Amino acid sequence: MKQENKSIKIDRRLTGAYIIDEPLQQVIQFSLRDYVQYWYYTLSDDDSFLVEIRKTLQNALIKFSTRSKEIDWLPYFATRLVDDFGTHLRIFRKAQQRITEKDEKMKAEDLVDTFFEVEVEMEKEVCRDLVCTSPKDEEGFLRDLCEVLLYLLLPPGDFQNKIMRYFVREIIARGILLPLINQLSDPDYINQYVIWMIRDSVCSYEAFMNIIKLSDNVGELEAVRDKAMEELQYLRSLDTAGDDINNIKNQINSLLFVKKVCDSRILRLQTGKEIDTVKLAVKCGKLCTVPLDNILVHNIALQFFMDYMQQVGGQAHLFFWMTVEGYRVTAQQQLAVLLSPKKDGRHQTTQTKGLLRTAAVGVYDQYLSEKASPRVNIDDTLVAKLAEKLNHEDPTPEIFDEVQRKVYELMLRDERFYPSFKQHVLYVRMLAELDMLKDPSFRGSDDGEGESFNGSPTGSINLSLDDLSNVSSDEFVQLRACISDTGVCNDHGKTYALYAITVRRRTPNGEEVWKTYRRYSDFHDFHMRITEQFENLASILKLPGKKTFNNMDREFLEKRKKDLNTYLQLLLTPETMKASPGLAHCVYDFLENKAYNKGKGDFARKMDTFVNPLRNSMRNVSNAVKSLPDSLTEGMTKMSDNMGKISERLGQDIKQSFFKESPLMQKTYVDPEHSRVGAQLEDVVDDTIPLRIMLLLMDEVFDLKERNQWLRRNIKNLLQQLIRAMHGDTLNKKIVDHVDWMTSPEQVADAVKRFRDAFWPNGILAEAVPRRDKAIRMRTRIAGKTKLLGIMPDELKHILGAETTRKGILRVFEMFQHTQLNKRMVYVFLEGFLETLFPMYKFRELFNKLHSRSKQMQRYKHRPQSTQAPSLQKR
Repeated sequence: MKQENKSIKIDRRLTGAYIIDEPLQQVIQFSLRDYVQYWYYTLSDDDSFLVEIRKTLQNALIKFSTRSKEIDWLPYFATRLVDDFGTHLRIFRKAQQRITEKDEKMKAEDLVDTFFEVEVEMEKEVCRDLVCTSPKDEEGFLRDLCEVLLYLLLPPGDFQNKIMRYFVREIIARGILLPLINQLSDPDYINQYVIWMIRDSVCSYEAFMNIIKLSDNVGELEAVRDKAMEELQYLRSLDTAGDDINNIKNQINSLLFVKKVCDSRILRLQTGKEIDTVKLAVKCGKLCTVPLDNILVHNIALQFFMDYMQQVGGQAHLFFWMTVEGYRVTAQQQLAVLLSPKKDGRHQTTQTKGLLRTAAVGVYDQYLSEKASPRVNIDDTLVAKLAEKLNHEDPTPEIFDEVQRKVYELMLRDERFYPSFKQHVLYVRMLAELDMLKDPSFRGSDDGEGESFNGSPTGSINLSLDDLSNVSSDEFVQLRACISDTGVCNDHGKTYALYAITVRRRTPNGEEVWKTYRRYSDFHDFHMRITEQFENLASILKLPGKKTFNNMDREFLEKRKKDLNTYLQLLLTPETMKASPGLAHCVYDFLENKAYNKGKGDFARKMDTFVNPLRNSMRNVSNAVKSLPDSLTEGMTKMSDNMGKISERLGQDIKQSFFKESPLMQKTYVDPEHSRVGAQLEDVVDDTIPLRIMLLLMDEVFDLKERNQWLRRNIKNLLQQLIRAMHGDTLNKKIVDHVDWMTSPEQVADAVKRFRDAFWPNGILAEAVPRRDKAIRMRTRIAGKTKLLGIMPDELKHILGAETTRKGILRVFEMFQHTQLNKRMVYVFLEGFLETLFPMYKFRELFNKLHSRSKQMQRYKHRPQSTQAPSLQKR
């Protein structure tokens, strides 16, 4: 390559920040060297042309930098970007639904066509199918866009120089933008980036097996199976002995089970014998029974029961029960206001009783009076008795209790309601959301469910609970226990650890010694039982955490053995036993030489997991509102805002959400099926940035718009309370500060350096990265999905449901597995960026014109007007 003959001084200042200018100048230098110089010097020795090109690029960058400094980027990052992502996800979800409704097997090409068909219906004025699916049209689009940008950024004289303009345009369009967009749109690159982003999270065995069992991609399953077989061959070729042989056997058993699951899943997909778990569970009829009491206090379960009661015409009974609960809570708290001294106590008393009477009469009129529609049908004698009390007595919090008990018994025993609900498909879906529905096609449990076997070969020690029932804590100190060994068992393809506990008991006749064997799940069940019965133990005893991925290796088992030993020794101290009378009996039961009978089965433990956090949060809220406000009106307002607290307006709100237009919907009707996500931002009353962002994302990721409005209202209120608890103004400030940080010179410089190093590592133009092997890409997909499921907090499952959370996360992941759809999202982000950067120019009209050759757009315009948006005809 020819070198410059003489030094030409060029002003290297671009943005005013040296840390940005330095890497930018290097990018310009590398671009000219690799895209122009290598052929230009074969034609001419004159450097002036190269200098002019460099000056032209620098002028464009200076103008671009100056313009970007004048823009407030907060609306783009906090609103526009979220709206664009949410709308993209909505289009993808609608495309999936449309293919499913056609009862067709989803193919990648069909999904892409349907996606852009939905896009044009939603956007109405633009469709990006040509740019995203045709390389030729994509290059043309980028050239046209660069022409416009150069017109805005270059001095008129430079822009009129066609040769110079074409060179710069080609460098930017084909040398920089196109490779960058291709990389950002590559599903494999995105999957690797996702894994890198959450690299610190631990892959859980449960999440991995769930992904395998739920995968509908034969390629993914074959890649995992082939890798398992490869590992099996390697392990079987090893020549080992001692402890290593046990470890290898455990790994072989685990890999064999993974292979078996993959083969079974592949066979189903190839033969078309896919099992619908919900339908299969309904046919089998062997389901967990969730008591009505638990359903009525759990948001997710209540949602499904509410939907069922609507179907059978029993919604009035459920709404009445809930409204009375709300009335009771509010009445108790408002009457508590009277206990505090007031300057005008008489006026306060009169006002309180007046409001409570109005609320009580409102409940009666809405559900029990002759004019009520729908009306709660119960014994007329009870209704008349209640009416008499309302007419002649002051209202009390318990005034509806007798009628409410009757309604509860009716819902519990009437064959139309709770008994039939347990046989309905909605009940099965409820169990799936609560993660209480196992796939009947797979046996066993990863936690080693079932009874622990008696490990004593002779069975010589047979302690009876009857003999131990009268043992005192003083006598109990004669008992000692420690975990002496650990091993691994395999049952029905499930590998789990067993812990050998050596127990010693001193007696007048000497010392008795026996061994018993327990699994980790036995320890977990035992811990739950004793901490529930003896609440003081919860702060003393800490059980080691649940198992992690690859938990059968010797190092992990030894660590858990040590932790469980520490747990046992702390449990058996005289101080612990004496502080909890009755604990000795439970410990004897656990250490007895027999199969351990779990006090809590899988269902009971899951109910504890879901219901107890709800109860605890209610206790915390109750404590938080003990300091009641001075004025009754203020009290009504504040208490109705408290998270989880039901106000006297609950019944009205519930009824509105089903029988009237929901307050969450805009007054001006916007069809959610055929509109952008941002069109419905008006349903956010408390227009804070974090609430807007969370509502938009949760609506689309987890499809909350399709859920009943009561559940969505609860989720919205919970998010509002969460933001208030975190001091909403402070959170807003943090978001503003984060956007400022993202657009700071340091971060911009870092982004430019990453771009430079990616395209020119060590100053040399990077060669095209060869496409990775299909099997590796498929395994990366499995790893990415496993990572995403693994980082989902249990709190989110408690709010939305396990099945909804799982489907939402996997839907987002699946959306990124299509190159054409990823390109669409990149171009949407680019368009939004330019519209924000140049608000004075009509970029939206320009983009509509550039995309006007879309075939989907042309077909849409030629449709009959009545078929373009069918749901708009409803109103």
